Amino acid sequence: MARLAILAGAVLLTACSGDAAPPPVVRVDRGTVATTVTASGSLVAITEQNLGFAEGGRLAEVLVSVGDRVQTGDVLARLEDFALEQALERARAQLDQARANLAKIENGNSVEAAQASLDQAREILGATQDQVDATNAANDVATERARVQLDFDRDQLDRAQDRLAADEAGCSSPPPTTTSSSGLLAGTEQTAPTPAPDPECEAIAADETAVQQARGAVIASETALRTAEQREHVDEASGRLSVENARNSVVSAQNQLDQAGSDRPADTGAQEAAVRDAEAGVALAQRDLDDTALRAPTAGVVSQINGAVGEFVGPASGTTSLAPGSSARLPGVTDSSSTGAGGATAGGAFLVLNDVESFQLVVPFEESDAARVQPGQAVDVTVDAVPGLTVPASVLAVAPTGADVSGIVNYYATVVLDRGDPQLRDGQTADAAVRVEAVEDVLRVPSSTVRTDEGRRVVSIPGVDGGEPVTVPFTPGAVGDEFTEVRSGLREGQEVLVPQAQVASAPGGPPRN
Repeated sequence: MARLAILAGAVLLTACSGDAAPPPVVRVDRGTVATTVTASGSLVAITEQNLGFAEGGRLAEVLVSVGDRVQTGDVLARLEDFALEQALERARAQLDQARANLAKIENGNSVEAAQASLDQAREILGATQDQVDATNAANDVATERARVQLDFDRDQLDRAQDRLAADEAGCSSPPPTTTSSSGLLAGTEQTAPTPAPDPECEAIAADETAVQQARGAVIASETALRTAEQREHVDEASGRLSVENARNSVVSAQNQLDQAGSDRPADTGAQEAAVRDAEAGVALAQRDLDDTALRAPTAGVVSQINGAVGEFVGPASGTTSLAPGSSARLPGVTDSSSTGAGGATAGGAFLVLNDVESFQLVVPFEESDAARVQPGQAVDVTVDAVPGLTVPASVLAVAPTGADVSGIVNYYATVVLDRGDPQLRDGQTADAAVRVEAVEDVLRVPSSTVRTDEGRRVVSIPGVDGGEPVTVPFTPGAVGDEFTEVRSGLREGQEVLVPQAQVASAPGGPPRN
């Protein structure tokens, strides 16, 4: 459309000069062919907060002005809070008294003494068990040593007996006395010489002594083992008795503690409930005091203030009708609320906070158009107050139910702008052209240049050397609001004549051929 306007201007200038104007042309280009449905609405901030005080009161401070930018948590205004501060002090005093009464019940001496006795009895039980375990371990070691010594002594006895038996077996008897024949004849008797000493025979006496000593050592070791085993049994029994006595002391101390506290649970429970009640009273009083300061729940710009210092404001009330799929308000729908004291409006809100960096457009579509609008479709948004500005956007959501707008059923759709612009303002009138059907990056010609000739779609192109225009048929594709897709028959950059009837001879004048 802008291209046609430029051509029209060129024709008008030529007409004023009186020279023959060349026929206006456009070129086949590549771009988007789209069919749109259009509706008008108002820009609204994506986030809008209607703020007010939980309870009414007299305004003590208003810390911001309309147009101020605030951050999350900033204090915007305060109510007078003297009475609420006194209420908080009374609640704290009641809580202190309840806690003191509870401490008095919990800190009785009988329970503390019984608990101390129980702790001591448990310590004695632990120490007794440790002592018994140590004694049993020592006795086990002593018994094992006695058993090892006995085995050693028995082995020594066996060796001594083996040596004695060996020496006795190896010891030889002394040789008998003999008489020679020569001696008998001579009348005399001769004795054989004494043999050399036998070591094995001489060792028998020592071996017998060693055996006796080994037997004595074995007897002593057997006695020591029996003594160690008896001591182990005695100490183990004594240890068990000591542990059981210590356990009995623990049980007795536990019984004394239970007895000491048997009368206290009911009183303690009742007083604990009183403490919780007092704590709740303090929390409520603190919240009432905190609510006298109105804080920004999010960053934004103050767009409306309904009250001045010294005036009385009522509690915030009412609800805000929200746009489909969004937390922004629905333009043109009156909030269900009452006007607060001091002239508060906007749904009972004392202050309105907007995010002016991002906007959305809420528009009503007639039911026939609404049936073609779907979330995610591309949208071109134009603003009446800012000529020449087109902002890309997309459909966020469509209301599932219709609304009566001037007697016609309409369906609200929420359109989110993809980018902001410093010229945009909350409440500006804007048009949303939703691309319900579109093909991208295709050859196209303005639909105004296309006509039907004998059932074919044709355009006119300039003749050769200024000759008569030539009619060229082509194969169309998608037909949009402004352009028609070219499937074949035309090439990119080719000039196409614009029908002369579309060029006005003068602004507001009749079209010329």
